[in-house]
Amino acid sequence: MACFVVPAAEAVITTVAAKVLEKKEAAPETVKVSFDGVSATEAVKIPFSRKLKWLNSLLWGGSALLAFEHVWHGEVTPWFPFLTAAGNPADAAEMLNEMATAGISMTALVTAVWLAMLGVAKIMEKNATMSAKKLPPAK
Repeated sequence: MACFVVPAAEAVITTVAAKVLEKKEAAPETVKVSFDGVSATEAVKIPFSRKLKWLNSLLWGGSALLAFEHVWHGEVTPWFPFLTAAGNPADAAEMLNEMATAGISMTALVTAVWLAMLGVAKIMEKNATMSAKKLPPAK
């Protein structure tokens, strides 16, 4: 009924946080990497604001898909009160229960997947940095 509201609320918060962090972050860290000993490329460490945008994309995409599904089934209407369950107190209790169970569960799962993505990205950045330090200096 309204499970998409919870991830959408987190998406709003993380979008604002990403914009604030983006303005406060300094220039990203770069590491020179040379694979053939002649040409050097720069590896840029991914700033946290960009990683937070990954979470935003996951949350906004999931919320949009869920909202579309609820519109498709007639649970969301273009007129007030927009959520059909909000018009009836008995249905409103069921809607709040769904938001508390399904909405929070989905939001927690999406956030957990994002945290796993952060872990993988950190390992990849660390491996790139370590391999760059092991390379002989460019000629």
